[in-house]
Amino acid sequence: MSKTRPAPDRAGPSRPVTRPPARRRRRAISLLVILGLLATAGWFGARFLLDSVINPQCTITAGGMTETFDPEQAGNAALIAAVATKRDLPPRAATIALTTAIQESKIRNLRYGDRDSLGLFQQRPSQGWGTEEQILDPIHATNAFLDALVKYKGYETADITKIAQRVQKSGFPEAYRDHEGEGRVLASTLTGHSPAGLVCRLDAAKTHASPAAVAADLEKQMGVTTSTAGDGVLTVKAADVTTAWAVAHWAVARAEQYGATSVTIGERTWDRSAREPAWSPGADGKTVTITLS
Repeated sequence: MSKTRPAPDRAGPSRPVTRPPARRRRRAISLLVILGLLATAGWFGARFLLDSVINPQCTITAGGMTETFDPEQAGNAALIAAVATKRDLPPRAATIALTTAIQESKIRNLRYGDRDSLGLFQQRPSQGWGTEEQILDPIHATNAFLDALVKYKGYETADITKIAQRVQKSGFPEAYRDHEGEGRVLASTLTGHSPAGLVCRLDAAKTHASPAAVAADLEKQMGVTTSTAGDGVLTVKAADVTTAWAVAHWAVARAEQYGATSVTIGERTWDRSAREPAWSPGADGKTVTITLS
């Protein structure tokens, strides 16, 4: 008779499978490390987005009013005020021009508009403001606006709506009045009559203009020629403190275009790297130093 081995008992109780305690601890620690790294990456990512998208802006303060603009708007506003300064026009002329530019284009050099309107002031080639190329040149556009403005006697004290409308012939003349406060704050600061009134919070410089190029723009826009271009530094000798502040504010407002890292007037400095931008304390002066990246 053959002998058979008994079949294994498959219906018996199963034995629980357990992992060694040390292995479980290692898995838990690894999971915590991964979660920590993800949280850190998310925090730095959020900070990067906040710093590089939300924060870049210029703050302008004068006469108890504060307004904010992005670097592109501030740079264009500085050019408009500089051209008015070069022409030795009163700050009121800059106020009217800036108020108009805010209403017409939000101080952006637009390549489009209603019908054939273009540029900072939405001027139309068909109405004699110049060719498309000329109107898209901010210096030409500003001079064309001011040429028309100064033809009207008493523009210095005229109502903003009436005088801007006479120059522009807008379809919405009453809208100019809504922006007069912004125009006045910009004009007072950018013409140098409100010292330390403009600061900008910017990302690290991406543009690297030469001191000679900045000096050429300063001469072309504001008419200031007493400057010395050195190794990454432009030094400007102004005729008076008001003009010096106009130059200093112009340099800060256009720091994004030129890659300026600091601007100093007398003993006071604006530093691009400061997280909370402000002019340092100290005495004003007539010498402005623009340091470029």
